[in-house]
Amino acid sequence: MERKNTFNEIAKEYDKYRPSYPDQLFTDILAFTAIKPGDAILEIGCGTGQATKGFVDLGYDHVTCIELGQNLAERAREKFKNSPNVNIIHSPFETWPSEKRKFKLAISGTAFHFIQPQEAGYCKVLDLLGDDGAIALFWTVHIPSFDEVSNRIRESYKKYAPQLDDSTNPTLEQMMEERAALTLKDGLFTDLEVKRYICNHTYTADEYISLLNTNSRHRLIPDHVRYELFGEIKEAIEEDGGRLLKPQAVVLFLAKKSKAKKNMLP
Repeated sequence: MERKNTFNEIAKEYDKYRPSYPDQLFTDILAFTAIKPGDAILEIGCGTGQATKGFVDLGYDHVTCIELGQNLAERAREKFKNSPNVNIIHSPFETWPSEKRKFKLAISGTAFHFIQPQEAGYCKVLDLLGDDGAIALFWTVHIPSFDEVSNRIRESYKKYAPQLDDSTNPTLEQMMEERAALTLKDGLFTDLEVKRYICNHTYTADEYISLLNTNSRHRLIPDHVRYELFGEIKEAIEEDGGRLLKPQAVVLFLAKKSKAKKNMLP
């Protein structure tokens, strides 16, 4: 199973345990794009609607959401059943027949990296934007901690799932540099702005295990191995007082459609 398909298995848990995005992120997107209520917004990979809700709550509810997972899409439809301008479409973004619609803004929260190849994804987004359109792509990024309980948890990863040892991850700065370069590649988008937001969340042992169980890379671990790994992580948190402080970043990439580029798709 591909990582992008794992979320559909646990749509209810995904909706419950995934953290929301910071309010300032939405404020910054609105300031950069100067969109107005009623402007058309395209969302790529809405999941159960965490980012969608941020816009709808502010009065920007003309959102077309493209979601690969059927269970996720159904849960999002239920969430926005009283918002008639929110349209949830169950489809891979890569093959979605857009009928040449034009949007003022394209957004994607912790999902756009699943569009492959990435270059084609950016080209399709460009094609769907009006001449004054913009993109706002953002990701939640894990920040490693190195206190006693985090180091103990890291040893469990090295034992059961060394591919998930976070000490080997690219740094936040490396991630930001790589994504910025990809956003500006081929001159499709200009006026790039990158913003980061540092958030701290506190979880009980059970809450943290439930959160990890919604992560695609953890979902791909064989069940019996994941059971042992989660057991040790839960034990480490409970023996450290029963609560885990987890820092993380949300990184936002804002850019405008290049005036020099027209539609890229045939």
